[in-house]
Amino acid sequence: MKVVRTVRVPPTAMVLGGVVSVQFGGALAALLIERLGAAGTVSLRLALAVPILLLIARPSLRQRTRRDLLAVVAFGIVLGLMNLSFYLSLERLPLGVAVTIEFIGPLGLAAAMSRKPRDLIAVAGAALGVVLVNGHELSEVDWLGVGFAALAGALWACYILLSAETGRRFAQLDGLALAMVVSTVLTAPIGLMTAGSELLHWKSLAIGLAIAILSSVLPYSLETLALRRMKPVVFGILMSIEPAVGATAGFLILSQRLAPIQLAGMACVVAASVAITRTSRSEAPDI
Repeated sequence: MKVVRTVRVPPTAMVLGGVVSVQFGGALAALLIERLGAAGTVSLRLALAVPILLLIARPSLRQRTRRDLLAVVAFGIVLGLMNLSFYLSLERLPLGVAVTIEFIGPLGLAAAMSRKPRDLIAVAGAALGVVLVNGHELSEVDWLGVGFAALAGALWACYILLSAETGRRFAQLDGLALAMVVSTVLTAPIGLMTAGSELLHWKSLAIGLAIAILSSVLPYSLETLALRRMKPVVFGILMSIEPAVGATAGFLILSQRLAPIQLAGMACVVAASVAITRTSRSEAPDI
């Protein structure tokens, strides 16, 4: 009898794949924001992502406890506000700068939760990289945009914890799909008021669908599955390559050129990510 072996994707690969997907989706979103505004773009993205996730997950609310429902509602609210805050920052800041500032959230979470000296060293290396990636632009940024990016970062830290909690309570992608419904209900009224009929233009719908897949369906699915098998502190440090990937996506799609100081920052964050990945590999549970 032939035995069929199941290929198990490492959680590290899932997280890194999600990082690349979400940053290139962010670059496309920066283009759409010029047409629809931040609220219109995020509401269109979520509204187009929800049917896809519901079709894939087909979640059920039967036999769910009150705590299960509270977890998924909280996850959805944080998800919606995180995206709205980040897109508001993209209205005012270059993609790489916004991602760099937003990273304060998961970096702070990693530093707070880590108790091993080697992890703290990796966090310090990632912090240096975050400063260098777009340091030459910080004196010229819009401070309201900085505030929105920082808020998105704080919500990102909450997202990491709530995603892990929701993943433990719901099978597969059920919790994520339900949370996305909550996010859409939260953001859709704002998007309709600010963008109106422009949301239904064929070009907006086409770009919005691409953003929905790259920035919602793929990364959130991969992250939700990965967090079941990965400690939040490890997840937070792996996400340190976000500024580097964001700057790369900005260069390729938005023609934002990269200075030597940015390349140095990328080297720092990538080195920190590689270090924490190698040291944590033996700690990942075999599920």
